[in-house]
Amino acid sequence: MPAVAPESKTGYILDKLQSLSGVVPIGAYLVDHLWSNSYALVSIEKYNQVSGELQTVPWRIGVEAAVLWIPLLFHSLYGMYIWSRGKSNALSHPWMSNWMYVLQRWTGLLAFVFIGWHLYTERFGGHGVTRYAGVAQDMANPWYVIAYLLGVTACSFHLGNGLWNFACKWGIAITPKAQHAAAWLGAVVGVGCTLAGVAVVLGFHYAWFPLGGYVQ
Repeated sequence: MPAVAPESKTGYILDKLQSLSGVVPIGAYLVDHLWSNSYALVSIEKYNQVSGELQTVPWRIGVEAAVLWIPLLFHSLYGMYIWSRGKSNALSHPWMSNWMYVLQRWTGLLAFVFIGWHLYTERFGGHGVTRYAGVAQDMANPWYVIAYLLGVTACSFHLGNGLWNFACKWGIAITPKAQHAAAWLGAVVGVGCTLAGVAVVLGFHYAWFPLGGYVQ
């Protein structure tokens, strides 16, 4: 086997880490974040209770930096670098895989902007304190609702399609059958996260509590 050039070896490792970081910890954090926020569909009191517990996590800033901020910056910036070196041929060869490549890149950019805005307004703008009343007040603005619906959909699609890429890059899905199964898994995760995110956004906007019968 020929020796791998240092640049190629470094690029190979960075590609692997970029793919992994999109699933763990970023993707896992997205799912957990949607789960925590889904308590807004139970009751105001339950949401405030869960939110308050999360806000008292020891070493919160360090944990957030290690679990979200640093991996997110690496995943996003290196992803943009990969994008800058690639060429899309979706128009000349409009195959599904080519369009998925384009959508993965654009939803990644949209997700990056949305997450940055979300962190600024909800995490830093609110000094790390989130209450139901404050979020509901923001969600009363229809432009907020539109921004969140677009952002949640972009994040969910990027994660779902990213799962397929991750499975292929890491040798988990090698055969066509395994890759087909990975694609279905990604679709289920993407659609599931989108529906959960949309429900939470509409729940805040309309003061809607469809899970009010949840045993607390």
